[in-house]
Amino acid sequence: MGSDQQMDVQPWHSLTSEDIAGRLGSDPTAGLSGPDAAERLNDHGPNEFPETPPPSFLQLALAQFSSLIIWVLIGAAVLSGLLQEWIDAGAIVAIVVLNALLGFGQEYKAERSLAALKRLSVVTARVVRDGVVHVLPAQALVPGDLILLEAGDRVPADARLLSATHLRAQEATLTGESTPVEKSSALRPVPDLPLADRVNMVFLGTNVVGGKGRALVVATGLRTELGRIASLLQRTEREPTPLQRRLARLGHVLIYLALAIVSLVFGLGVLRGEPLVDMFLTAVSLAVAAIPEGLPAIVTITLALGVTRMVERHALIRRLPAVETLGATTVICTDKTGTLTKNEMTVTRLYVDGRTFEVTGEGYEPAGNIREVNGAGREARGERQGRKDGEALQLRPEHPSPLAPGPVPSNAPGLLEVLTSAVLCSGAILQEREGVWSVLGDPTEGALLVAAAKRQIHKSELEAGNPQVAEIPFDSDRKMMTVIRQTSDGPVAFLKGAPDVLLGRCEFVMAADGTVRALTEADRQRIVSANAGFAADALRVLGVARRSLGVEPFDESPGLVERHLIFLGLMAMKDPLRPEAKRAVRQCREAGIRTVMITGDHRDTALSIARELGLYDGDGSALTGAELDSLTDAELTQLVEGVTVFARVSAEHKLRIVHAWKARGAIVAMTGDGVNDAPAIKTADIGVAMGLTGTDVTKEAADMVVTDDNFASIVSAVEEGRTIYANILKSVHFLLSCNLSEILVMLVATVAGFPLPLLPVQILWINLVTDGLPALALAVDPAVPDVMRRRPLDPQAPVLERSRLLLMGVQGVLLAFVAVCAFVLSVYVEGAPLEQARTLTFVVMVLAQLFHAFACRSRTHSIFTLGLFTNRSLILAVGVSIALQVLLVQVTWTDDIFNVVSLDGRHWLLAVGLALIPFMLGEAQKAMTRRK
Repeated sequence: MGSDQQMDVQPWHSLTSEDIAGRLGSDPTAGLSGPDAAERLNDHGPNEFPETPPPSFLQLALAQFSSLIIWVLIGAAVLSGLLQEWIDAGAIVAIVVLNALLGFGQEYKAERSLAALKRLSVVTARVVRDGVVHVLPAQALVPGDLILLEAGDRVPADARLLSATHLRAQEATLTGESTPVEKSSALRPVPDLPLADRVNMVFLGTNVVGGKGRALVVATGLRTELGRIASLLQRTEREPTPLQRRLARLGHVLIYLALAIVSLVFGLGVLRGEPLVDMFLTAVSLAVAAIPEGLPAIVTITLALGVTRMVERHALIRRLPAVETLGATTVICTDKTGTLTKNEMTVTRLYVDGRTFEVTGEGYEPAGNIREVNGAGREARGERQGRKDGEALQLRPEHPSPLAPGPVPSNAPGLLEVLTSAVLCSGAILQEREGVWSVLGDPTEGALLVAAAKRQIHKSELEAGNPQVAEIPFDSDRKMMTVIRQTSDGPVAFLKGAPDVLLGRCEFVMAADGTVRALTEADRQRIVSANAGFAADALRVLGVARRSLGVEPFDESPGLVERHLIFLGLMAMKDPLRPEAKRAVRQCREAGIRTVMITGDHRDTALSIARELGLYDGDGSALTGAELDSLTDAELTQLVEGVTVFARVSAEHKLRIVHAWKARGAIVAMTGDGVNDAPAIKTADIGVAMGLTGTDVTKEAADMVVTDDNFASIVSAVEEGRTIYANILKSVHFLLSCNLSEILVMLVATVAGFPLPLLPVQILWINLVTDGLPALALAVDPAVPDVMRRRPLDPQAPVLERSRLLLMGVQGVLLAFVAVCAFVLSVYVEGAPLEQARTLTFVVMVLAQLFHAFACRSRTHSIFTLGLFTNRSLILAVGVSIALQVLLVQVTWTDDIFNVVSLDGRHWLLAVGLALIPFMLGEAQKAMTRRK
């Protein structure tokens, strides 16, 4: 047997059974010997994934202190403590601790992907060793083990089939293909087949939904296809979100700018002869003022409040920064199966003798109707014919129809025959529990049951009067399935299968009125044309037929039973779109967000869904996984913007697509529900998992879980993210323009040779009352109506673009101007004492900044247009801050702490008048902007 390295790269599907057994050193009949299996278990290790321990409490806690601004704040707290400014030091420490606690609480359960993958492993497997069947823990399997599979089993390892009897496997979580795969042990000679086309292989974590099989294990643990996904997850590192990167850059700029200005003020003050200690205290206060110490807490609290609102909109956020990433998303790469579609096969069209019927309703819930859409132009309404309970519907004496009672379309009894025969040829079960409908067995057969149930035709009732006698299972050679049932008129064979094959064995056809006639060439052409039309719409089509076998005994061999058939009709089905998906895609387009479909399904099926969604109109291109393999990463990066649909792709392909978009500077959201989506979901800027159908792996890798599996909920989350991001910018705008005004006041006074207009303790108080509640209230401002009609933010743009910086600069100058005016009027015009002048300047600065908070709600809309009371949190925050400022000035016991004096009514009116000037000028500027 070769080494692990050699075994890992073998194209097992392209090797013969004998060659595989030889290379694995195993007996295809007796399996491995006990000692050989034990030796291999020692060499290869158990059939499981190594569980990566989650981050420790200490690691998560330390991660909350990685921001540069946080370290600057800690430094400011230490300096304040050394200067015995205990109140300020305590406030800064409280901000830092609150920020850390909120971030820690959200991220505590984040890194669990490998543990979730491990939970997908089965507990036991049936293994042949030394010629004897053993039931062993799946962890004990080794390469070369001979395993037995049957319906209901979870595949315990990757294995090559030696034999398969009607074996079908559901592989949607691994490949993304919505329908079960027919398995065969036949050789697949092409070495580089896509995973979904390796029909002679079974894979760890998938489910057997029908038939039986024997297979040799070729890979276990991390060497399996599921294991490779685990390895991809293990290698994938989370990157900082756009806002984290932008705030980090902003933090660096603010720090350098603050140091430069503070050094200038300190140096000029010392040169003018100001006391060294006073200037040092002033410089430290200005440093604290220049850096918005409330910003980290405001961002974190805003995101946390956004998370709460998102839960109400069916979006569960697992990492706080994911909220703002949603708002900046430019591309959504979405899985098809279970995300855009319901992952519930549904019959949508029926064909009976030249007449086509539309089946309404989606998914497994049997709610809907069947109506004619062409042919005679009449609608099948489902009225009950007048007949006694228990009486069978007789079509022609020579071709009796053994049917149980049910609603019969008065003008199309042939339609009833198709539905009833399809039910009697189905092995699935339709069930309802707690209001949720589901299918046990093959989803395709379940779709037939649902369609019949929409006519009140139920399998349990039919089976009671028509017990099963024999079954000839589906196989890939015959392409059909037959169930023989004992009816009141003797044994009858009910068949369904590939229309072209089934039609070739039919000699009769049932008309829409229930009569049977000989099948003519014109009939054949109509059936072939109808089948082609359904297939062109990417529908999966089954033909339905039956045959009376006459008196017993009868021969059950397929060659004798499956001939001389009566062709009943065609049933076309698909995995339907979610009702809200098309509208959500349109909303994304209006919001400037590109939607890209990535699926494991075939190209034609994917393109049909894309057209129905409005994603594909022939302009964009579509690529398959095989075509992706022929492209280098650089070539894919160049082409990716022109591709709307990716079909027949694997987990690695999805990962490459996400990387390609990110290489082009896009902010990428990746949605999905299957295991094969998990690596791409973790790599994307924002990973989105489906909450109902998503696997544990996918949920653990995701940043956000959509709790109702509704694609529209993702769009709602994007809207919420955009609102939150806009509100964070409002808070940043407010904080920085106010902080700039404080610096300018001190700088102008120092350059002009004025006494210091504000003392260090007053500067710190201004930051406390303006950087706190008002800034946080801005962060919960209601959304503007056109938030989803704006283009996404440029991922490479800074937090503050040039136009906003200019506006902030002008507003900062205006705020500083009125404060300096108050100081000059008081000292040089009125000749007031310095303490009174400083108090007036202090009050004007606080009031002007509080009024300025209302102006920051919008750069273009007037506060009176937005509604003064639409943000009641801001009204309350400004009211509380003004009340605190009035108490501080008018209550005498604070005089010695803040060096203030009480002001009379005239000075308060002057302060309010000056403070309103920047606000009113701002409103005038908005009016001029709107007129332009």
